[in-house]
Amino acid sequence: MDSSNKEQISINDFTKLNIVLGTILEASQNTKAKKPAYILKIDFGKVIGTKQTSAQITNYTLEELVNRQVVAVCNLPSKKIAGFNSEVLVLGAISGNDVHLICPDVKLENGTLIG
Repeated sequence: MDSSNKEQISINDFTKLNIVLGTILEASQNTKAKKPAYILKIDFGKVIGTKQTSAQITNYTLEELVNRQVVAVCNLPSKKIAGFNSEVLVLGAISGNDVHLICPDVKLENGTLIG
């Protein structure tokens, strides 16, 4: 993905995104997905609660993902992916075919706002 040709947005547009920290509670294979993907159940704290997503982050093992903190956008519309209702977008740095998850360097409270 080339980031050099992205359209500029205003700071007001950016602040509309609800980007928060959560902890992966469960991870399993999304067996219906065309491209390899995992189904993740993520705890985003008291206000947002638990959400699910399908994510193409298969360069991690399922065991590596459970209890890992991740950053996700939580206020995008849900999207059907291979018959699964994906509720959030987990963020990562894309390098070739791998996605490297964005996470804090210390454990923080689930639901912590990212800005």
